[in-house]
Amino acid sequence: MRLEDKIRDIPDFPQKGIIFKDITPLIGDPKGFKATLDRLAEACKGKNVDAIVALESRGFLFGAPLAYNLGVGIIPIRKKGKLPSETFQMEYSLEYGTNVVEIHRDALAPGQRVLIVDDLLATGGTALAAAKLVEKLGAVVTGLVFVIELTFLQGRDKLAGYDVTSLICY
Repeated sequence: MRLEDKIRDIPDFPQKGIIFKDITPLIGDPKGFKATLDRLAEACKGKNVDAIVALESRGFLFGAPLAYNLGVGIIPIRKKGKLPSETFQMEYSLEYGTNVVEIHRDALAPGQRVLIVDDLLATGGTALAAAKLVEKLGAVVTGLVFVIELTFLQGRDKLAGYDVTSLICY
C-alpha cells in the first residue's frame, strides 16, 4: 500500500502559502492506519527503547499504539499549560511562527532510552525541542520517527546527530 495515496493536500492552511499534509484520510482508513503503524513498528526494531515520547497532538495518534506494540509506556510532550504537574519547557520555531512545549519534570529517569514520535517533520523545531527536553531529564534519544517529512524545509538538518526515520518524504 502506498501511504502517500491516503494523504491529501490542503492549500493555505493554517495560513496562506502553507500546503498542509492532511493525514485524516490515512488514519480513517483501517488498512492505511494499520499499514502506517506496522511500518513505524518495523522502523523501531532493534532500537531497544524504554519509552515512547509523543508530540501533541497528532503524534499521540501514532505514539500510543506504537508504545503498546513495543510494550513500553508513552510520555506526552504538550503545548504550554496543558500538563498538570511541574514541567520543563522549551520554545521553538515553526515554519509559520513560534510555540512552547512542555514535559513533566518526573516523566523520565536518567538513562532511559526514548524514541520520539510525531506525524510530521517540517522545519525540525518541534522535534529538536522535544529531544532537548528528553535530554534535560537525563534520558537518551535513541531515535525520532515520523510518518511524513517535508524535505524541502530541511528539518532533518536541525536533527543532525540523531537517528531520524520518516516513512514518507515530500
